[in-house]
Amino acid sequence: MKTTWTVLRDRNAGLCLTGVVVSGFGTSALWLVSGVWVKDLTGSDGLAALCMLAMWAPTVAGPVLGALADRTRRRPLLIGTNLLLAALLLPLLTVDSPDHLWLLFAVLFVYGAAGVVHDAAESALVASAVPKPLLGDFNGLRMTAGEGMKILAPPAGAALYTVYGGPSVALLDAATFVAAAALYACLRVREGGPERTTTDWRAGTRYLWSRPPTRLLVLAGGTTMLLAGLNGTLVHAVVEALGRSPAYAGVLYAVQGAGSVAVGLLSGPALRRLGPHRFAAYGIALTGVAVALRAVPSGPVALVCSAAIGAGLPCVLIAALTQVQRETPGPLLGRVTATAHTLMFTPNVVGLAVGAALVEPVDHRLLLTVTGAALLLTAFQSAAHTSSRSASEANPA
Repeated sequence: MKTTWTVLRDRNAGLCLTGVVVSGFGTSALWLVSGVWVKDLTGSDGLAALCMLAMWAPTVAGPVLGALADRTRRRPLLIGTNLLLAALLLPLLTVDSPDHLWLLFAVLFVYGAAGVVHDAAESALVASAVPKPLLGDFNGLRMTAGEGMKILAPPAGAALYTVYGGPSVALLDAATFVAAAALYACLRVREGGPERTTTDWRAGTRYLWSRPPTRLLVLAGGTTMLLAGLNGTLVHAVVEALGRSPAYAGVLYAVQGAGSVAVGLLSGPALRRLGPHRFAAYGIALTGVAVALRAVPSGPVALVCSAAIGAGLPCVLIAALTQVQRETPGPLLGRVTATAHTLMFTPNVVGLAVGAALVEPVDHRLLLTVTGAALLLTAFQSAAHTSSRSASEANPA
């Protein structure tokens, strides 16, 4: 916990974390409300689901969008992106009928694209603003802050939507982006000009692929998120097997979020003690066991498994991002970060689609068992890489 307080006392780290909390609150609120908004206007579940797709789709273009974070100084880019997002949300104040839904989807798509650029610039700026030994602690705290907002913001957004409607949530989100821009403006960090000779968007992919330790962590993260997406589609089947109402899924999500908050506080010391690959492997293994045990129709077991999934799932993401920040040269960091995000988070959408197709025709207990076993295999492969690497370092050629 000592290093946690060290991070929080660091001015730049504290401002970045506060920016994550503020903008994350608005984003999480809009994420929930946009689907409800479309459902209320159209009555269509399919159109409501398209809101999530519109926000996630730009992630596929991460390597290209991430290049923007390497073509300019990151602090001004973060300020400008937050102000752009704030302005982008204002047209949503006019959405009050199905005829205006095209505007909502267009805004959500640009919102997602700007978010890719924002995340790449933020990661690159953090790598230069926060001391390298504290990057693991910072990323853990960032995960804690983000997951905390996912617990608090959706109910607040739903309450605001119920009383004042969708435009009020869009206005709240816009205000959070203005506040985040002000926080980033207060950062004290020296940035040199970008290296114009290295702006090829493919350079990030080539660099990541040329670094086996980092590449394997990112691919393990992508595999884990693919399987996590599949697991996520089964939550309502798990709730039904428990004999609970569909609303009980909210309890399981809240417990899972609490597990993620807890592991975020412990990730820095764990990364230093275990190393990134072993830390990731243990987290993936914990997730795999918990997913498989979800097949047991027991309320207490379901709660424990949700907490374990929340604690285990972020480990590989924290490890991979920290590895990218530590090992990537500054001029390439925006592109490499965005490429890593694409490889890790796009599979989650694929997993959601596969799970949605399988959840009805296939017994959910079989799907949970197979998914848990696949996660354990992924964990074993990550641990095996750690063991072989340690052996080679102990006996160099």
